[in-house]
Amino acid sequence: MPGRSAAAAPGRVLALFDLDGTISVHDTLNRYLLEFIAHHPGCALRLPRALPALVRFLSGHSDQGALKSAWIRAVLGGRSRAELASWTAQFVPPLIARGLHADALSAIAAHRAAGDALVLLSASPDLYVPALGEALGFTATVCTAIAWQADRLDGALASPNRRGTEKARCLIELRRRYGLPVTAYANAASDLEHLALAEYPRLVNGTRATRAAAARLGIPCLRWR
Repeated sequence: MPGRSAAAAPGRVLALFDLDGTISVHDTLNRYLLEFIAHHPGCALRLPRALPALVRFLSGHSDQGALKSAWIRAVLGGRSRAELASWTAQFVPPLIARGLHADALSAIAAHRAAGDALVLLSASPDLYVPALGEALGFTATVCTAIAWQADRLDGALASPNRRGTEKARCLIELRRRYGLPVTAYANAASDLEHLALAEYPRLVNGTRATRAAAARLGIPCLRWR
């Protein structure tokens, strides 16, 4: 297991940032979809389509990836690439202006100034995460891919859901690709698996239970506002 350090990493690093709850104040996918519904009220009539997936998830018969796909399909299924690109361009600037932790932006800026490789590693979908990563100056983005049928959104997952064990696999691959020690920032209990693999992990804004679990792993905790 890599060594832990609460000190700043010496030399250049690969800085991996989670998105929801780490950089952003709130869940970005819910915000993306709910604000789309607010601009297109007719979409609300499609929401019952996601109920079977919700029931399966709550009963333990499906995972978060299946629920995510059903939620996206119910709201955005069949929308064109141009329409969703336009919505993403409308969505991202207010999110940056009012929906991100100032301390997260400072940390990103510090890593950029140090010449570190910056990667946004998120379970949220590629409908908007790459655009957000580009706007924030990330070197690359790794997130959950969503399937299309020609020019229309299908909504199925076209990649594994980038959380838990899959996120840990991504960290290992990114470390190999960049050849750098890893500083990783994330907030959730499901993130502890990949944080435990980083040379310089940071749990950000974790719940009390998650902070306790992080402490047992020797992972330092931060509070970002």
